[in-house]
Amino acid sequence: MSSKKVEQTASTDFARKITRGVGWNYLSYGLSKTISLVTVSILAHLLTPDHFGVVALATLAIEYLSVLNDFGLATALIHRRDNLEEASNVVFTLNLIVSITLSLATLALAPQAALFFREPNLTPILSWLGLSFTINALGSVHKARLQRDMHFGKKLFPELGNTIVKGGLSIGLAANGFGAWSLVYGQLAGLSVSVILLWIVIPWIPRLTVISSIASQLFKYGISIMADRALTIFGDSFDYFLIGRFFNSATLGIYTLAYRLPELLVITTLTVLAGVIFPAFASIQNQPEALRNSFLTTTRYVQLLVTPMCLGMIVAADPIIRVVFGEQWLTAIPLMQILSLYTLLLSIGYHVGDVYKAIGRPDILIKLSIPIFIIRAISIWIGAQYSLIGVALGHLVATALELILRTIVTIRVVNVSLVDITKQLTAFIGGAVLLGLSVPTLYLTTELEPIVRLIAVASTGALGYIGTLWFIERDSLIRALRIVGIVPKKTMLNAPGKVE
Repeated sequence: MSSKKVEQTASTDFARKITRGVGWNYLSYGLSKTISLVTVSILAHLLTPDHFGVVALATLAIEYLSVLNDFGLATALIHRRDNLEEASNVVFTLNLIVSITLSLATLALAPQAALFFREPNLTPILSWLGLSFTINALGSVHKARLQRDMHFGKKLFPELGNTIVKGGLSIGLAANGFGAWSLVYGQLAGLSVSVILLWIVIPWIPRLTVISSIASQLFKYGISIMADRALTIFGDSFDYFLIGRFFNSATLGIYTLAYRLPELLVITTLTVLAGVIFPAFASIQNQPEALRNSFLTTTRYVQLLVTPMCLGMIVAADPIIRVVFGEQWLTAIPLMQILSLYTLLLSIGYHVGDVYKAIGRPDILIKLSIPIFIIRAISIWIGAQYSLIGVALGHLVATALELILRTIVTIRVVNVSLVDITKQLTAFIGGAVLLGLSVPTLYLTTELEPIVRLIAVASTGALGYIGTLWFIERDSLIRALRIVGIVPKKTMLNAPGKVE
């Protein structure tokens, strides 16, 4: 077999591995996020902005402490190619020790956090949510092993179990007057069910042990991951921090809900994809040209998926808020539009970090994260001096600057050109058509009911986008369908876009 044929076969196998992994991840993701969206919609009608705000403050404190949760050890385990059993036991032991410590630390720090944010109800809520550290630790290695071996079909039941229990219990408690506590109890119950199901689908029994040589190797790799994650969390949640400190919990509740859809549909999508892309990249970590091509292909498909979601939320923010969350949340409309544009910029080349981790260079992430954190903190701080919209605009400006910096580094490290990256952004052509059809539809339906406007705008935008892709990306679409087995291997189509 010729070297070219071998390379094509390897490329196809890699694409099939990623596509099937993404398929399973998206089945799990799609079901769980549909349930989550319905849950949030119902809770938005049952709870007040104050309820959402105080839980958002508690979640913020948990996120800040979570940077110490596993020291990047789970990611190091996914990257590791030898002594998996011993390394898994070491990671489980260390994670459990650290997580129990963090749960106790949360209990001790809760009163101080309540004083800082001037929210007395925060103390008991934060104390209880601190248990999430220990609960998560019990399933962290099971999840990492599942991800490392790309057994994404097994993720379905733990993730759905979490979502269903969390949503069902939260709604039930909220309907019975539990207020913010309905969100707390629902979250803890969902996490517990998820861990139980992970132990069932991944029947691995850990041993409590620490092997210093393995721990040292894992820490050496994971410390950069932890540092990058710390700066990312501090930067991405700095807006919550400032709003919680200088505004009030009700205002934070409005901002939280405005961010909910961009987070559910875009940020979570990028995270789900990373769960497949990183272990796939790690499997070809010694093949630079394959990694380069795979990064470009990933960028292309990510934008094809994410672009219509972001543009759709920007155009249809008004009917979406009215239909999904209710009239009491109308002040969230402009915030949601700005945050949707922010997530679109964030998505471009987002998974280049998975390339750095795959080649054993997570230090690049931390070198990037430091200036990005400084830029984001300054931008959001300036915006917070004016209004909530100023905070959202601060995020947007910082992300635009981050995109420029990230692209410069990508060109140098991954050995791609700006032209190579730009060629992957064909989704923006379809996006332009989407805007050209959906924006006039939005204004022509002003007098209609919100649900009718939403359906009309979504339909026209979707038809324009999909129709455009069929002409400019037919090969890519057919290739993806062929890999997952939906389209036979031999498919002939007339121009434009011949597929053989």
